[in-house]
Amino acid sequence: MKKMPDDLKKLEERIRELKEKESRVNRDKGESEFMHASKAGLRVGAELLSGVLVGGAIGYFLDGFFDTKPWLLVLFLFFGGGAGVLNVYRFVKKEESRN
Repeated sequence: MKKMPDDLKKLEERIRELKEKESRVNRDKGESEFMHASKAGLRVGAELLSGVLVGGAIGYFLDGFFDTKPWLLVLFLFFGGGAGVLNVYRFVKKEESRN
């Protein structure tokens, strides 16, 4: 094995110290309002979109299975939208109680 030069050892030690310092600062700082709002907005959009997509997929496959095109697709799109709105409502209520 090659011996590591002293300069590289000092550099690795300095990098390790700076990473520890950065982790302490980030741990103490918390989360900004912008970051929290961004996360909440993305979650709301994902909840609404996923509800509609899952409902549409279920309706599409049931339409193919029962040969009722397009009625179950339309019905389950509405169910999925309702489920998405319900999930958003639950999320908002949880956020309200947190603050």
